[in-house]
Amino acid sequence: MDIRQLKYFLAIAHEGQVTRAAKLLNMEQPPLSRQLKLMEEELGVRLFDRNRMRLKLTAAGELLMQKAERLLNQLDETIKEVKELEEGVRGVLSIGSVVSCISLIPKQIELFRGNYPQVTFKISEGDHFYLGEKLVKREIELVIARLPFEAQTHLQQYSILPLASDPFVAVIPSSWTQNSEDQTISMRELASFPFLTLKTDKTTRMHEQVVNEFKSHGLEPNVICECSSVAIIMSLIAQGIAATVFPKSVMSSFPTTIFKMLSIQDADFQSEVGILWLKDRYLSKSAQHFIESFRTVQ
Repeated sequence: MDIRQLKYFLAIAHEGQVTRAAKLLNMEQPPLSRQLKLMEEELGVRLFDRNRMRLKLTAAGELLMQKAERLLNQLDETIKEVKELEEGVRGVLSIGSVVSCISLIPKQIELFRGNYPQVTFKISEGDHFYLGEKLVKREIELVIARLPFEAQTHLQQYSILPLASDPFVAVIPSSWTQNSEDQTISMRELASFPFLTLKTDKTTRMHEQVVNEFKSHGLEPNVICECSSVAIIMSLIAQGIAATVFPKSVMSSFPTTIFKMLSIQDADFQSEVGILWLKDRYLSKSAQHFIESFRTVQ
């Protein structure tokens, strides 16, 4: 059994039909069926239960699929590593970021590309759960996120480089400010406003941190809407509907004409930020250098 046959087997396993797998592999169906039969004869097991509609993996087939995917991933990573040693740093660096950390990326990319102009980027955006899945599937190498990272996997699986903490600030509609010179606001004043919080079904840490800060002052925020998107919150603020509390860095992505950013007089709480990657997994040279670029600016 060779690498080519493992790729054939995985195509059939993923497609569930020899016909579709053959089309995906750009080959005829009979040779692919013959290769599958040869594999089963060599191993002395059935890899699929066959019916009219779809091929279903047997227990032996499930085990082979897991091992084959791991083996082929290791082969791909080895080839990449060898090429990088020969060719230097180049290629595509795939990273992920939660929406509230996107504003941290542009300057970092500008700095990085000054040193490594042959590296291009692919950036994915989403919540912790989504980005954690993409890390495990090796679709991205790094994630920039608010901490703690609320993915499905255990935190012990990640290496984390903490970045500079980010102070929370009050964000209110520009139309609410009577005195343009006001630069601060109290928690009690914020509690009197209709309020927006950032929260998804799976990531709740920032929402809880903000609500708990109100509670520590004996206050309850007047939450009129929980939003899964920073952009939605900023759209509502632009319409004069409500206020919010955000990490300060988030606001650099939005025009200052639609909001007023105020320091909170009687609260000094921070949002922790970090760059994460999987432990004990191959990390490309471009990813390693990108991590180092964060260390140099701290």
